[in-house]
Amino acid sequence: MLKAVILDANAVARNLLASVLVNGGHEVVGDANISPASLARIIKLKPQVICVDIGEADAEGLALLDKIRAELPKTLLFLVSAKIDAPTLQAAQQRGVHGFIVKPFNSVAVLSSIRNTVLRIAKAQRAPAAEGESESDANPDAN
Repeated sequence: MLKAVILDANAVARNLLASVLVNGGHEVVGDANISPASLARIIKLKPQVICVDIGEADAEGLALLDKIRAELPKTLLFLVSAKIDAPTLQAAQQRGVHGFIVKPFNSVAVLSSIRNTVLRIAKAQRAPAAEGESESDANPDAN
């Protein structure tokens, strides 16, 4: 179970996504609109997952992603949007977004996206450790 926060200007969308996450076994520890005060509150919660709808992928929305990434570098960041085009995908990935959730919400797709992202990151983190172990196993004199 991951601790999640939802940032979206639309209260109905926040509630729907919260229901999907809770039904999927996650704990929604907070939700808010997109404002500086909300961001400050969210940072204090130290969630493991943030689902954020930045609205338009303009300078202001992308700056919000930068702020979140700077304040919570280890948090999994998911961009939520009704329209995700190639430039938005690229800009979001450059700002450390781990995954994408498309509106309207499909609970299976949302939960799969989060699960697959967690597995991908865990696998990437294990790979360097496994390489280090195999090198020391191959060369017993290295110990």
